[in-house]
Amino acid sequence: MSKIRFAVAKQDAPAALALASPPKVPLAQPLFPAEGSKLIFALTATDGTAVADQTYRGKWLIVYFGYTYCPDVCPTTLMEIAGALNALGPRADMAQGLFITVDPQRDTAVVLNDYLKSFDPRFVGLTGTHAEIAAAARAFHVFYERNDTNDGSYLFDHSAYIYLVDPDGRFATAIGSQGSSRVISDALSALMAAR
Repeated sequence: MSKIRFAVAKQDAPAALALASPPKVPLAQPLFPAEGSKLIFALTATDGTAVADQTYRGKWLIVYFGYTYCPDVCPTTLMEIAGALNALGPRADMAQGLFITVDPQRDTAVVLNDYLKSFDPRFVGLTGTHAEIAAAARAFHVFYERNDTNDGSYLFDHSAYIYLVDPDGRFATAIGSQGSSRVISDALSALMAAR
């Protein structure tokens, strides 16, 4: 992890984002779900409500996996997603931003809720048991791995993609975390217009 931090400190922002969380996907596993495939998950929202993929039918989903203690990629990506929602204007009502934690141990409902409100109050934070989160990550082909640090804490390496899901719960496309709010809003606008 120290090499990654050093690289982040020495690079410009777009290059640093690409270096911060390289996906470690086994070669036999595709990087993304097949276009049009159903993405199934069952998790818990920060208000304690049990939610599943069916909960959000009728909305475009902007899904990001991460954790609140992430030092770089997650906050930057959430700012870009918030900017994309703002750029959509009234069409943002047709979309829902979901942040799925890969760190349920530290990302309690209160921590998640407070963290996400600092970016955009429209975000919904989702958590669950380790098994529920792992199942959701498998559905989206998300890699994450805990790495203990020398100071007794830990960080996660994780996939850093924004997943766009159509109102029927089917995978539409993925955007790298270095995607700007304009790239995200343009992709979502084009998908909305095509339906």
